[in-house]
Amino acid sequence: MVTFEIDDLIGVLKGLSPYLIGVLIILILATIITMGVKKKKKPTRKLIRSLTWLVTFAGVIIIINGIIFGPMSTLITLATDSTQKVSVATTNKAKKVAEDIAENGFVLLKNNDDLLPLKKTKKLNLFGWSSINPIYGGAGSGGINELYPIVSLEKGLEDGGFALNKNLNRFYKNYAKSRAAVSIKQQNWDLPEPPANKYSKKLINQAKEFSDTAVITLSRLAGEGANDIPQDMSKVPYQQNSKDYKDFNKGQHYLELSKTEKNMVNLVCHHFKKVIILYNGAYPFQLGFVNEHPEIKSVIWAPGPGNIGFEALGKILNGSVSPSGRTTDTFVYNLKKAPYYYNAEKTNYANKKLQDMTVHGFNAGKAQKFSPAFINYVENIYVGYKFYETAAKEQKINYRKTVQFPFGYGLSYTKFQQTMSNLQVKNGIIRFSVQSKNVGNVSGKDVIEVYYNPPYKNGGIEKASANLISYRKTKELQPGETQKITFTINEQDMASYDEKGEGAYILEKGRYEISINKNSHDVIASKNYEVHKTEIYNKNNKRKNDKVAAKNLLQDSKGTVTYLSRKDHFANYKKATSQPHNLYMPKKYLNNYHLNANYNPKRYLNKNDKRPVTNKNYGLKLTDLRGKSYDDPKWNKLLDQLTVKEMANTIALAGYQTPAIPAIGKVQNVDSDGPAAINNNFTHIGSIGFPIEVVIANTWSKKLAYEYGKIMGQMAKEMGSSGWYAPGMNTHRSAFTARNYEYFSEDGILSGYTAANSVLGAKSVGVYPTIKHFAMYDSNGKMVSAWATEQSIRENYLKPFEIAVKKGHANAAMASWAFLGNKWVGENKALNQQILRKEWGFRGFIVSDFFRSNGHGFMNADISLPNGVDAMLSTFAGGPNQVTYKNAPSNIKYMKRALHNILYTTVNSWVYSEDGQNTSLPTWKKIAYGIDLILTLMILGLGIMTVSKYRARKM
Repeated sequence: MVTFEIDDLIGVLKGLSPYLIGVLIILILATIITMGVKKKKKPTRKLIRSLTWLVTFAGVIIIINGIIFGPMSTLITLATDSTQKVSVATTNKAKKVAEDIAENGFVLLKNNDDLLPLKKTKKLNLFGWSSINPIYGGAGSGGINELYPIVSLEKGLEDGGFALNKNLNRFYKNYAKSRAAVSIKQQNWDLPEPPANKYSKKLINQAKEFSDTAVITLSRLAGEGANDIPQDMSKVPYQQNSKDYKDFNKGQHYLELSKTEKNMVNLVCHHFKKVIILYNGAYPFQLGFVNEHPEIKSVIWAPGPGNIGFEALGKILNGSVSPSGRTTDTFVYNLKKAPYYYNAEKTNYANKKLQDMTVHGFNAGKAQKFSPAFINYVENIYVGYKFYETAAKEQKINYRKTVQFPFGYGLSYTKFQQTMSNLQVKNGIIRFSVQSKNVGNVSGKDVIEVYYNPPYKNGGIEKASANLISYRKTKELQPGETQKITFTINEQDMASYDEKGEGAYILEKGRYEISINKNSHDVIASKNYEVHKTEIYNKNNKRKNDKVAAKNLLQDSKGTVTYLSRKDHFANYKKATSQPHNLYMPKKYLNNYHLNANYNPKRYLNKNDKRPVTNKNYGLKLTDLRGKSYDDPKWNKLLDQLTVKEMANTIALAGYQTPAIPAIGKVQNVDSDGPAAINNNFTHIGSIGFPIEVVIANTWSKKLAYEYGKIMGQMAKEMGSSGWYAPGMNTHRSAFTARNYEYFSEDGILSGYTAANSVLGAKSVGVYPTIKHFAMYDSNGKMVSAWATEQSIRENYLKPFEIAVKKGHANAAMASWAFLGNKWVGENKALNQQILRKEWGFRGFIVSDFFRSNGHGFMNADISLPNGVDAMLSTFAGGPNQVTYKNAPSNIKYMKRALHNILYTTVNSWVYSEDGQNTSLPTWKKIAYGIDLILTLMILGLGIMTVSKYRARKM
């Protein structure tokens, strides 16, 4: 959740300075008059002084009204609207959906000797300090609030019928009662864990007597903020667990066992023959140690479960639920050997010009600096499993020694048999069916994963050998039961983007292997599809799902980086994936790099533009356009009715809302934050917390994604919100990205369809999701330039957004804090206008990410509006969220376009339905008007009394 901080206060005070100066001038004038009449006769002196201070009081009241109904109006409205809450009935329904997601989204990674489910054992020893302090969500906008009870890990197991060793519980609580706070304000890398020598013989012997089964919980937490997960723990502060040794040596990272954890695992495995590992974290962890201990029979991946999700854990362990989750990321034995590893963290530029542009701000009251930095997306299109599968095919790696748990991997308590029909082809549409039969002894759900392997020519267009293209989850199948699922694939979806040659998508001729897989690596069955003629999808032959054909638009984003290529069996791997050696931005990009401190507000003004029409009176109201096409001619008339002030105000104050425009009947639309919980950052009203997005994607269920979006939309609606800042859908490019918990997956198809169904669910109840963070925000920082090939951008990082727009019909998006190349993405017209709107057909508005008082030093309205960003996520007037030259014809044109986008989205929300629209004044305004009336009458009364007394004395 976003909180009010020092720089917000500074911004507010700057915005109020004209009003405060006005108060000071009035007080000075009143003082001068008071002193200047001291030689007057007493009755006259008293009259003048009394009237002067009455007028002064009235003037101050007028200025205060100017403040509260002007720059502070939005903040006051947001902070006082606390009347709407989520109903008990909806909360109960949300709990059911959340638990279903956890049941379907926890992943069984290992289950030797069929240890799980625990049929005989009803007592458990919970080892690991995290067993009493697990991770429930993320931090920042993706976190959950404290308004609702949380089902602890222990409670979830107890509800599943297990008795727990209370002695271990007390032991861990005596070591440390709670986890250090991690929030948007601060990150903490402490990993509290009692050293092995703290476990007494008595404690261990009692545990062995209590049960022969041990569950070890290991957790990892990171959050929204300035830093990603440490790749070298020796460089960050954290609390050591022992004075006798260091938890991490130089070069060890956060996603491997600490020495204390390793010792604890050794201790437990020495004393117990039945050990279960519970990994409670959003990030792929180095789990190779589980193969070193034969005592570790089972491993479960249970990322942040939200308020209720640990109920599912008890059911999975007792066998009432058969696990059906699949991994959404690849788990490897050694993350240091990942192709992105040396290019995962941001690196500050060495150019003095850029170093001098460091932005100073505050975070939690502490001074902070943000410097221009960069990340090179050196792995090109080979993100996640696409690298490992292709590298294995090219014999670059030993797959089994490199990958522990593939993408799309997960075990069940039952077994399934999948059979694939022959392909039926007509006009480039491929149809086939897959039958999944439960051939085991218990009921369960299966996941059908469809991949394609395209033909690759050495040195040609980059292509991965495995590409997810479709998937479905079955219903609950009883033993012996079969479900048939039909898949339809458009051959155009197997095209690759050829940025070096045609500058278009190309479906090259050759043999395409279409397979059904257990996971990204293990093929169950496959069929070949032959493309007899190369298809080039250019302007004369666009893909059917594009509005206009894709073409090279993002070539400047490549920079001068060496990118990984499949050519000659990844011959350039070492060179491409090494750490960056050139820390200087090339001069040709440096000359056009700017922040707010050095931008030109006239940059996008065209002197030949004519002043558009404003302030007309055609009598149209916004509701007249509800349900109308975006291109309906009535929009032009409605937009002509707006004044420049109304447009500028709507654009500048779009933080967690879009303001009311009474003249056209637009009411205030409130937008709430949070992919895991609906949060109102001003009233602190919120909803129950859901499992993090990783768990939702782990379900591999489009149906559950829809239900998630629908119930989140319903909760937002009951809180009075028509917009929802979610889902987050950037790519898990690196395991070390701190915000991966609020994104779905390393794969664009899985992320895209999960997002699209979430969007459809929310829109079904009239709430518009704001898909974020568009785009290239695959790390955790501000002012970080992402350098990447256009092919990788289109095929990987934009893919989730593309699907959310084309399949989910998303009509709101949030611009990220990232830079693409040398420009903030909000200034990238190719991204926001040409790709999002013209190619994909997006209709709606783009809002910036959280603005603060200064746009974080790089966001402003003057560069946003001309390039496709329509609104600033700011809550108070003044600063770079305001257009500098409001009456410039070009800016009026840009503002009218922005208002078209904003109004189109908002009018089609539930707020403008027959039972939704509320045009009444906010309660605080009614109270303020009442107080104003009382004060006015009081001032008039005192004035009349003063004059009457003066006249009485004169007589």
